[in-house]
Amino acid sequence: MEKITIIHTNDIHSHLENWPKIRRYLDQRQREAIAIDESVVTVDLGDFVDRWHPLTEATNGQANVDLMNQGHYDAVTIGNNEGVGNPKEDLQHLYDLAEFPVILGNLFDKKDLQPPTWAKEYQIIETKMGTKIGLIAFTAPFPLTYAPNGWDIREPMEILPSLVAHLRPKVDVLVLMSHLGINADREIALNFPQLDVVLGSHTHHLFEHGETVNGVQIAAAGKFGMYIGEVELQLTDDHTIMEKSARVIPTLGLMAFPQDEEEIDSYLSIGHRLLRANQVALLPHALTEQQTDHSLIKAALLALCKAGDTEAAVLNTGLFLGDLPAGIVDQDQLHTILPHPMHLIKVTLSGNDLVRMVLEMEKNRAFLRRFPIVGMGFRGQIFGELVYEGIQYDETNHQVLWQQQPVDPKQSYTITLVDHYLFIPFFPTIEIAGHVTFLFPDFIRTVVGNYLSEHYPLQ
Repeated sequence: MEKITIIHTNDIHSHLENWPKIRRYLDQRQREAIAIDESVVTVDLGDFVDRWHPLTEATNGQANVDLMNQGHYDAVTIGNNEGVGNPKEDLQHLYDLAEFPVILGNLFDKKDLQPPTWAKEYQIIETKMGTKIGLIAFTAPFPLTYAPNGWDIREPMEILPSLVAHLRPKVDVLVLMSHLGINADREIALNFPQLDVVLGSHTHHLFEHGETVNGVQIAAAGKFGMYIGEVELQLTDDHTIMEKSARVIPTLGLMAFPQDEEEIDSYLSIGHRLLRANQVALLPHALTEQQTDHSLIKAALLALCKAGDTEAAVLNTGLFLGDLPAGIVDQDQLHTILPHPMHLIKVTLSGNDLVRMVLEMEKNRAFLRRFPIVGMGFRGQIFGELVYEGIQYDETNHQVLWQQQPVDPKQSYTITLVDHYLFIPFFPTIEIAGHVTFLFPDFIRTVVGNYLSEHYPLQ
């Protein structure tokens, strides 16, 4: 008889306030396994790295990898925050100092259609008792955002049949590390009973006692390190699985040490210090959230027009979480007021479709003014007020103007927006009728910083 425990974390999103407890728990379970001659496999399912945290931003995620090394993971995969939240060059080097393999089966370089050198198609781990555990992994396929960043992301179902057929005869236990979401996990389990375990993430779902679909054990441990997941396998002497079960351990219930708060605070203070060291601009006057002559959103709209080479742009006030006072502006300030991992998009529309998009915005304006947005890259509280640059709406005549002139229904118009507008459901014309081009690799805070640097240079 053999007992194998698979410990899994996921979607920590740089919420490092739970990391000291998680690290101690992983270390304790790994030490216990050695002492009683059991097998423990420890994996992370992606979105460990999230640039909302100043330390992650300041180190391009390298600090997160250092922490993962402390957790002695046997394997990890990436989520969309690693895959899309990092410029390609940063992702290429994110795991240079990793002491664990990165498993990923559906990401390829657009230049040569080869897998990235930092990733393995699968990993086979052999326990002390000779059981072979196969690990495969897929991340959520978002071609709209991966492709402009230089990657070819593929649907898991294109790859899974051949990969399972290749690996299943070689292993006793086959585990999918999934950053695909709850619906995809259930579909895969339904269609691939050859899998023994699916470890789920991405949609932040929580299975306190697991879920079984078509004989496949599915497990999921929520988000932000609030839970640690465990799957327990009981095997016969000939390496056949007799029993499978799953559970989660709430980190809230784990013992906190007095030094934990100091460690957690240090992650923030070091990140802020590193970002403050990078000065960007020298403002002669404050830029405020209010729509005044010295409006922060006005500067940001002009920054979007500059970056997208367009005459018009649209933003919402809820994106801005603070003001920029007069004086030196540094990257820490920009990161604090614009923490969103949002890229820019250029959208080309016919005149008719531009009018329809603006009318959608006007129709939703009052609703969105206090609407709490969650997810899709938004890290603020409410959507706020829509503000145009280069576009006007005449409420009296219900007419849309471009540079103070009526829109020509047959002419093409190009505007710059944040990609968030493509993903939220309020402005469907963008996706349905627009020709969309993603502008990589800069987030909106970098675009704004570049504009301020050019117009208010350091002396």
